[in-house]
Formats: sequence, C-alpha cells, structure tokens
Amino acid sequence: MPTYKAPVADTLFVLNDVLGYERYANLSGFADAGPDMLEAILGEAAKVAENVMHPLNRVGDEEGCVRNADGSVTTPKGFKQAYDQYREGGWMSLSIPAEYGGQGLPYTVHSAVGEYMSSANMALMMYPGLTQGAIAAILEHGSDEQKQTYVPKMAEGVWTGTMNLTEPHCGTDLGLLRTKAVPNGSGGYKISGQKIFISAGEHDMAENIIHLVLARIEGAPEGVKGISLFIVPKFKLDDDGNAGERNGVSCGSIEEKMGIHGNSTCVMNYDEAEGYLIGAENGGLKAMFVMMNEARLGVGMQGLSIGEIAYQNAVSYAKERIQGRSISGPKAPEKKADPIIVHPDIRRNLMNMRAFNEAGRALILWTALKSDVAHRSEDAKDQEAADDHLGLMTPIIKGVLTDKGFEHAVMAQQVFGGHGYIEEHGMSQFVRDARIAMIYEGANGIQALDLVGRKLAMNGGRAIQAFFKEVGDFCEENRADEKMAPLTKALKKGLNDLQAATMWLMQNAMAKPDNAGAASTDYLHLFGLVALGYMWARMAKVSHDKLAEGASLPIYDSKLVTARYFMERIMPETGAHLARISAGADSMMALEAEAF
Repeated sequence: MPTYKAPVADTLFVLNDVLGYERYANLSGFADAGPDMLEAILGEAAKVAENVMHPLNRVGDEEGCVRNADGSVTTPKGFKQAYDQYREGGWMSLSIPAEYGGQGLPYTVHSAVGEYMSSANMALMMYPGLTQGAIAAILEHGSDEQKQTYVPKMAEGVWTGTMNLTEPHCGTDLGLLRTKAVPNGSGGYKISGQKIFISAGEHDMAENIIHLVLARIEGAPEGVKGISLFIVPKFKLDDDGNAGERNGVSCGSIEEKMGIHGNSTCVMNYDEAEGYLIGAENGGLKAMFVMMNEARLGVGMQGLSIGEIAYQNAVSYAKERIQGRSISGPKAPEKKADPIIVHPDIRRNLMNMRAFNEAGRALILWTALKSDVAHRSEDAKDQEAADDHLGLMTPIIKGVLTDKGFEHAVMAQQVFGGHGYIEEHGMSQFVRDARIAMIYEGANGIQALDLVGRKLAMNGGRAIQAFFKEVGDFCEENRADEKMAPLTKALKKGLNDLQAATMWLMQNAMAKPDNAGAASTDYLHLFGLVALGYMWARMAKVSHDKLAEGASLPIYDSKLVTARYFMERIMPETGAHLARISAGADSMMALEAEAF
C-alpha cells in the first residue's frame, strides 16, 4: 500500500530561507500567519493529509462514485466524513477574505496546504478545489448581493462550486457553445443545455452546489463575444438564503474515466434552470477566466502532488527491494543482493523526480507569493509586476508540471518493475490519476499556444523582459562566486537558449503562424527548464550561505547535490528544445492530411 509524508520541512525551507516569507509581513493576512504560525498550520495540514485524506485515496479509486436512480450521486465510502473534517477544520476558508467568513490568510499558505492535500487524495480534493475557483470568480465579478449570498457558505464548505464550460460538441473552442439563457421576466434567466466533463457536478457532501455556467443569451453575438456567465444553484434559495426547492439541473450520467474515480465527473443537464447573470452581459469569458486561471494553477499543483507521492513511494521501494549487485562492487555484502537504489538507472529516475519536484514546489510558492502581492499590495507598481508574473507563469506551471507529473508517475512505476504494474502497490493509480491533469483546464498544447500566442507579446513583452532581467542579473551577481559558478554558467546557457528561441519566434512567427504552433510546446518546456533552473540556483545560493554561516542541516547538502544534478543532467535539454524550435514548421506540416 502506498504511503505519504507531507514535505513540511522543504516547504518551510523554500518559504522562509529562499523566498523571504517574512518580508511580506506588510501585506494583509501575513501578520496573522507569521513564521511560527505558518509552521503550525503546515504541521496540522500534514496530519490531516496523511491520516484523513490519504487512507481514502485507494478507496476512492476502487469504489468510484455511483449515480442513483433519482440522479443523485453517492461518493466513495468515507469521502463525506473526510470532507466534513476538512470543512470543520477551516481548511476551505484559509485565504478567503474575512468579511465573507474566511480567515484572510495568504494565498501562499493555502497553496502550500493544497499540495499536501492533493498528494494525499487528488480526487477528493477536487471538490473543495473547484469551490475555491468559483469563489474567486464570484468575488471578482459578482455583485455585492451575490458575494454576500454565496461566498460565506462556500467558504464554510457547506456549499461547493463547479465550473461548467465544456459541451459535447465543443471543448476549448467555447465560441461553439449552445447552452442558452432566456430572461424570465423577474431579473433571472432560464438556462437550458447540456455540459459534459463537469468535475464534482453532483455529490452528497454539501447542502448545495453552486454551478457557474457559460451560456448564450438569446440574440447575443455569435462566437466568444456573445457568452455570459451565470450562477445556477442546485437548489434555489429560499427567502432566508438557504437551500430550498430543487432547480432544473440534474446529473445525466457519470463519465467512465481512466482515473480520479473518486471524483464525480458528470454530464449535467440544464432544463430551464433558474440562473443569475454574474458580471456583464456577454462578458462571461472574462469572468470565467478568473476561475480558469485559479484552476490552472491548482492543476499545475496536482502535477507536482502526484509526482511527489509517486517519488516518495519509489524511494521507499528502491531502498527495500534487493536485486542484483552494484556494478561498482557489493554494497550490502551480508545480503544475497543489493537494494536497487545502488543502481545508476534507478538513481536516474529518482533524481529526475526529486529535481523537478523540489524546483516545482519553489516555483509554485514563488508564484503564490506573487498572487498575494497582486491582490494585497497597495503599491500599484508592485501589483502590476506581480500580475505580469502570474499571467506569464500560469501556462508554464500548468503545462510543464502536469507533463512532468505524469512522466514521474511512470518513472516511479518503472522503479517498481513488474510490481508497479500490479494494482496492489498503487503505482497504477498515480499514473492514471496524473494523466487527466495534462488534459483538463485547457490541454497542455493550448497552454503552450497561450504562452507563445498571447503572453509573450502582452504589454509589449513587459513580463518576459522582467523575467529575463531577473534571471540574468542573478547570474551576473553570482558569476564570480566559485561555488555558484558551475550553476550560474548552466543557468545562463539555458537563459541564452530561451532568449534565442524568443527572438526566433519574433522573427519567424508573424509571417508564418505555423512556426509559432510548431514551436509552442518546445518553447513551453524550454521556458519551464529555465524557470525551474532559476529556482535551483536560488536554493543553492541559500544553501551555500547557510553552510558558510556554520549551519549543518542535511537539507543544505542535499539541495546542493540536487541542484548540481539538475544543471548537469537536465538543463542541457534547453539546447534540444531550441534546435527543434529553430527547425520551423515545414517538415511538421508538409504531409497532406490524406497521407496520414
């Protein structure tokens, strides 16, 4: 059976030592979660993740969700009780503003906690995760009345939320959606249509489910310009604001999926359901993007989370499983064979997973801090820079970390050998669960196109130029440090490759758009390597400084070894990405469709 231990010490190292968490004490909420409180919160979150959520992960996979004859859905055994513990512990409301019943703590704290919970039970944590996104959209675009009506109970967790975009005939191309909204004459709308792939669309864990639904008002323009966003509760609200009469929304079926069986992914039918416009008429896509961006960061974290728990179990197995002898001589002569962790190829798998996980954690927490600055700072310039960072990093975090999360789940399965293919050891579930993160909330190919087609040129390239400058300045400042030089040299080479790829796109994508499409995935991963490499360089710098000051914690030595591994064995991949980008689209697009 798989096990899980929340990486609290590593999270604290990143936040306190690398990112300077205390420097943000001037932002609202940070004073209530100082270093001591932060450590206490993460410690308690670890207990919930390890002892409440994780034991149900396999249960959810084996039992799945059941749609009953009346259209209701029963979640796996123990899910509701675990969710109740999560809700009653206040974990749902960590970063929700206090005026809506939340605790107002930093989004950074919420993100750190979220990693542990998602590693422990990804399917279960999708229920509150989607609710967080719905809350964000309502807070950003809802009226004061809507905020007061819905957010407090969602923050408390007695109501949950969903995001309803996809329809049978359209996925990413939302301009094709057919769900319609007809004014009902009393300020609301009748919503009719069908949505598919709706995570947490129907379940038994909350008193009400607040659906955010994209629909087209009668007479609205065609395409994405005519889309509006609506709040459609499962139960209409009575005069006191409580769940009352059943609305015209129902679960038609539960999708039969490869993984995340514990989450009820539903076909949702809307039959003149009562809905309420949120935000401006025909402004639904803008309003929904708030939720989508929140969800994309959450999905990126799912990639990290699966990679982390898969890595932990691969390490445990590699230390225990004896097979063959080390090619450099026996390491356990008292045994009939050596533990497989002595073999270089096993180490390759483990070090790859470790290097990406630890840098990925730093990248997510760095970006979470930027989100806090963007939403809590009173300095307009700081807000702008932080918002630029969020826009630039969202597709990278979503695309790169979910691609790698799946890859690392497969690597962990490979470490187990034949036992990894057997359900008993749990590696299969990690592989199956990880696969969806590359697809939903915008498939990773779409994330790559978003980065290349929108984010690079946004605001005259202000965000990417700021990133180039920050990484370049770091390399220059530490170039003369002989301990840092091997790392900064490798990082600078990766940065040079990224800048060359960016220049190539500027020169070749406008005249021939297929060049941008052909380059996009390589560019996404090239950018990801440089961003992760920058995190490793910063972690190494702190570790060197701590050791120079006389500190002797094992984490510092481990960080330096893993940083060197990343720079020597992984960062050189930037050159291959640049070569593929520079090759252009000709060979990729040359064959006629009939030739395939």
